[in-house]
Amino acid sequence: MTALDFFGRWRVRLGYLLGVILLFLAHPTPRSLLWGGGVGFWGLALRAAAAGHLHKQEILTVTGPYAHTRNPLYLGSFLLGAGAAVAMHSGWCALLLVVYFTLVYGFVMRREEDELREKHGATFELYAAAVPLFLPRLRPWRSAESPAGGFSWTQYRKNREYQAAVGYCLLLVALFLLAYLRSA
Repeated sequence: MTALDFFGRWRVRLGYLLGVILLFLAHPTPRSLLWGGGVGFWGLALRAAAAGHLHKQEILTVTGPYAHTRNPLYLGSFLLGAGAAVAMHSGWCALLLVVYFTLVYGFVMRREEDELREKHGATFELYAAAVPLFLPRLRPWRSAESPAGGFSWTQYRKNREYQAAVGYCLLLVALFLLAYLRSA
């Protein structure tokens, strides 16, 4: 099993383990929870918009957020991680989250790029040449071959993106309880 495969398969489980470690290192405050929750909200919004356009394994999705970055779900996850780091109010937590994200998602994005390149060939190459891997371009990219497509709640539910929102809310609740217990 290569590192690409390992991180592709284990990223969520590793994230849970990291979450437990981070809770021990966290020192949330009411202000950090408010700011972190706000940053995380933007991550959830981006992930929701991306999931509402994404047709996994069906077509090469190039509409909505995918017209700005090839990895809007992971950019949204990065914003969620940044929000969590702010909410946790800990430099160690921030450092661990940056290392985790860089290591794990660096491999995951490369693995998915290889799969898309193999499946979609020249179409993906054209898209990859025009749309950045991670940091978004300001103006959306459009191709003459791009299918028309808009946000779909059905696609959002099919991609089970609501799980990210539930998970982030549970994290904020855990941090709120931690802040309360530490202040008592």
